[in-house]
Amino acid sequence: MSRERGNCAGTVVFLGPPGAGKGTQARLVARHLGIPHVSTGGLFRENVAKGTPLGLAARSCMERGELVRDEVVNEMVRRRLREPDCETGFLLDGYPRTLAQAEELKELLREKKGCGPPVVVNLGVSYTVIVQRLGGRRICPVCQRTYNLASQPPSNDSVCDDDGAALQQRPDDREEAIRERLAAYEARTTPLIEYYKAAGRFYEVNADRSPEQITDELLRVFDQ
Repeated sequence: MSRERGNCAGTVVFLGPPGAGKGTQARLVARHLGIPHVSTGGLFRENVAKGTPLGLAARSCMERGELVRDEVVNEMVRRRLREPDCETGFLLDGYPRTLAQAEELKELLREKKGCGPPVVVNLGVSYTVIVQRLGGRRICPVCQRTYNLASQPPSNDSVCDDDGAALQQRPDDREEAIRERLAAYEARTTPLIEYYKAAGRFYEVNADRSPEQITDELLRVFDQ
């Protein structure tokens, strides 16, 4: 992707279920391409922390255990994409998640000079691997450091290496909750994947592999 100032050289969308490593790979690819990594999770946290009207609306939905409404998410993304660092391209992580959001993104790209359809990457991962990754995740309640009992275990069982606090498992990382999260994800995202497959510029990447192997493939895709 060449980047000429004043012209949107390219946009990228990352799709993938919980546990696919989407955020990690998105940050690496965005850095490689020299474009900002725009995460909806980051936008939610920023707006909630600042107490913006959009943040208050998002927090209200999340506290009720509901998905944040499309109009709230769309407006957060719209404002972020108008910032100067997004002028020559950006990588979206966590957006769009529905067909309605995909149609909104199409309109947002039409508003930006020279932006064509996005390159879409779907990180596909098996149920077994997702359960292993999320089910093995443990978090320190003091410093918030994250471990994985399978791939990044603490030096001492069940306690944080940094402060010795007992590690905790998030309720939504238990297998029953993971199953429900994946069912909800697939119901929303399967139509979205078909939508982008039909549009072209769609790449399926096997995310069952190590992070290094996934990164290598992604960089080859974009270097082409």
